[in-house]
Amino acid sequence: MPFAQRFTCTIKEACELTGLGRTKLYELIVDGHLATTTVGRRRLVVVSSLLSLLEAKTPL
Repeated sequence: MPFAQRFTCTIKEACELTGLGRTKLYELIVDGHLATTTVGRRRLVVVSSLLSLLEAKTPL
């Protein structure tokens, strides 16, 4: 399944896709720039939120 069609991805996959580290991704989550959901103990990044972040014109 193409990445853009997925609903969620793991933090590791988000790091690989963006080239950002885990710490920066968690900063973006805390600051409200990146939406996540949890299933049990697992935190998943909402792919549409990640794609919107990558398309944003303003620096964070």
